[in-house]
Amino acid sequence: MVGSSLIRSFLKAGYKNIHATWHERTPSDLINLFKIDANYSIKDEINWYQCNFINQKESEQLLNKIKPDGVVVAAARVGGIMANSSFRAQFIYDNTQIASNIIHYSHIHNVDKLIFLGSACIYPTNAKQPIVEESLLTGLLEPTNEPYAIAKIAGIKLCESYFDQYHNNFFALMPNNLYGPGDNYNLKTSHVLPAILRKLHEAKINNKDKISIWGTGNPRREFLHVDDLASACVFAFENIDAHEIYKQKITHLNIGSGSDLSISELAEKIKKVVGYLGKIKNDLSKPDGMKQKLLDSKRINSLGWSAKISLDEGLVSVYSDFKNE
Repeated sequence: MVGSSLIRSFLKAGYKNIHATWHERTPSDLINLFKIDANYSIKDEINWYQCNFINQKESEQLLNKIKPDGVVVAAARVGGIMANSSFRAQFIYDNTQIASNIIHYSHIHNVDKLIFLGSACIYPTNAKQPIVEESLLTGLLEPTNEPYAIAKIAGIKLCESYFDQYHNNFFALMPNNLYGPGDNYNLKTSHVLPAILRKLHEAKINNKDKISIWGTGNPRREFLHVDDLASACVFAFENIDAHEIYKQKITHLNIGSGSDLSISELAEKIKKVVGYLGKIKNDLSKPDGMKQKLLDSKRINSLGWSAKISLDEGLVSVYSDFKNE
């Protein structure tokens, strides 16, 4: 989801000689994501490489072969509460390896600028809302996604440390809950928005009178369309350097839409878009996760970037994409 959006956004901004990697989902599997419009596919304009960045040797060989000027680290092992709870060892191991391998070999091969993409789950569960960048490492993490969060914090600190020791222009951006074309709709590993959308769609076509969602529905989440994140990455490549971030005594910049809503409110919005007429029940045997995750994105907003795609607009778009797929 993130990688394909980055490709579209950098090409639209006029960049050439773009290299992209894939591991499990091939470019052919994702052909519909590489279209700027109905008549123009960008799939064949990209230099494609299969690479498992968990593997140190593969990572070193690829970065040595390409020797890129810039890198965006979008590779990750990701999932919702169920996946994070079920595969805790895999989430911390895979994601620390990915961050370590890409960042280290980007240093070895003299990458001019690297942007590491993290997640809002890096912040303490009791962080004051909206969450400012300085909240990192000021409290305990949410237990349901602690291994993933620790791996992402390691990536942030790798960027900071390589800047401190070697003056590499490496820094991190922290987006909030992402959604958009190419999202994962597998109910065992997906995040909350695509999971609810799929449940409601299937209930509608199968004439089911109710669905269930995890927890109380009270936790609040901020959602960011993946194309807004990609535009932030292009903006950061063109306008932000690491020293500008670290001189503020922070390690990264928040990337958010600026507003949040409860999971129950989200479910009602998706229900309206799908056209489902049944009931939504809460499964109180399942965890809620963190009570609220609203990012303070004033720093990057003050530099000239802001999110453009509203949640209402984005939900209509992703449901259309979901039905087409």
